[in-house]
Amino acid sequence: MSKTISLTRYLVEQQRKTATPSGSGGRIPPELRLLLEVVARACKNISHAVNKGALGSTLGSVMGSAESENVQGEIQKKLDIIANEVLIEANEWGGHLAGMASEEMEGIYAVPNRYPQGEYLLLFDPLDGSSNIDINVSIGTIFSVLKMPEGGRAVHEADFLQAGNKQVAAGYCLYGPQTTLVLTVGDGVAMFTLDREQGSFVLTEENVQIPPDTQEFAINMSNMRHWDTPVRRYVDELLAGKDGVRGKDFNMRWIAAMVADVHRILCRGGVFMYPWDKREPDKAGKLRLMYEANPMSWLVEQAGGASTNCKERIMDLQPGRLHERVSVVLGSKNEVERLTAYHHAHVNAL
Repeated sequence: MSKTISLTRYLVEQQRKTATPSGSGGRIPPELRLLLEVVARACKNISHAVNKGALGSTLGSVMGSAESENVQGEIQKKLDIIANEVLIEANEWGGHLAGMASEEMEGIYAVPNRYPQGEYLLLFDPLDGSSNIDINVSIGTIFSVLKMPEGGRAVHEADFLQAGNKQVAAGYCLYGPQTTLVLTVGDGVAMFTLDREQGSFVLTEENVQIPPDTQEFAINMSNMRHWDTPVRRYVDELLAGKDGVRGKDFNMRWIAAMVADVHRILCRGGVFMYPWDKREPDKAGKLRLMYEANPMSWLVEQAGGASTNCKERIMDLQPGRLHERVSVVLGSKNEVERLTAYHHAHVNAL
């Protein structure tokens, strides 16, 4: 890029571009801009903790504690708890939020009365891909921002239960060889890289686009025996390669961290699948609608891709619970539409 553009400058320019002539309104009001800067600073602090690893005594699980499992029934890593606390402490006092919700907490976190109450709600998965922490493989933070339905009153859990199409900002921070912040405010997708010498995020790519066709897919193949018929049909076609009905070879990639798999798709295309399977038939899926599926779906759609629960657009789903789960297929548009069509055909044939 010909000039260095910091995250702050990018957000200020977006604010000016979308504001009314009087300087108000727009896609990025000043309060939202400040909120996103605070989230970015929190992610920078989490990145430092991740990078220290064993040197910072942050590896391993929380053992010997009654709180060693989160609300999802998953064993918490030390970094899960650290990341959760960093995000809460960074965001609770700034006056931009009414409340927060985290994958690691059972209920919502209302901003304490001693701090000003804002008009936004922040939802986050503080550390996606926890199983990769101890083996030094990419992990990340996913976040989503909603507006309070009504201002001037106490926040309730029901205020968070909004469809993904109500998001006003979404993104993730990937802690890998570089620390990369990926963001949308509804005007395309931009990527920022943490310059550790300057201590700030610098714009490295904007107007990210996912190609509509691909030759890469991401799915946990060990679950093949549990998949529903349409998923088996689709993956079998991919595995058949150029001698099959698709007429081309496909490569499989699976990092076991949604944030890393989605980042690869944003960078070079592909399709990511975490479908419903028969192991837990009463659950709609594995991934969390509000902390993972909604923000990632909006990023993918803003980059020209598509995202469904194998039946309908994820962004249109109305959540009924704070920790609701969902099936996810997202990425290159033509592949997502093909798998979704296979599900529709299967249902119609029954």
